[in-house]
Amino acid sequence: MSKDSGLKDKIIGKAKEVEGKITGDKTREAQGKAQQVKGKVKAKAKKVKEDIEDNQKIDEDC
Repeated sequence: MSKDSGLKDKIIGKAKEVEGKITGDKTREAQGKAQQVKGKVKAKAKKVKEDIEDNQKIDEDC
């Protein structure tokens, strides 16, 4: 199972967003926001995968 919960993308994305705001670079700011969304999607996908795996284990126990 992958250990990537999207946290790295969220952190790097936030840093890019802040950098873009400070420098006035709208493109960099948008890249940061997009990377944060990517991290959130990875986190949600991991949660769904874990829920499915947990449900399969419950079904096998029945």
